[in-house]
Amino acid sequence: MYILQRVVVKQVLTETSKQDLYERFRERKLQLQKEIDQLTFQFKQTERIKKSSSLLLSQFNKEKENRLEKIQVLDFQIEQLDKLTIGSELVEKEVEGLIEVHVGDEWNKVQQTKTIVLKDGIVIDIR
Repeated sequence: MYILQRVVVKQVLTETSKQDLYERFRERKLQLQKEIDQLTFQFKQTERIKKSSSLLLSQFNKEKENRLEKIQVLDFQIEQLDKLTIGSELVEKEVEGLIEVHVGDEWNKVQQTKTIVLKDGIVIDIR
């Protein structure tokens, strides 16, 4: 019998993967800033056409704050990435995998969370 089980995918930090992470964080920050600029532009356009309601202003501020919070999280992640040493293992994501279960298997061992370790996109260990 097969069961679905959560599998943690970890990445070993290398110079290459560290640079890739910096680049992803930087691109995401730029995208969020563009979204804020677009929201501001749209709000000003709407404001010119008709008097803006407090509901519209509230929604605009909420969307802007949401993106600013995401930028702060990215800044924190970049700060933490600076502190990490090469060779550190980072949890990248979780996926689901099929685990084969047989009569006589130890349930505690079957239940243990499995881990796949990657280094520069190549599987180097399965735990």
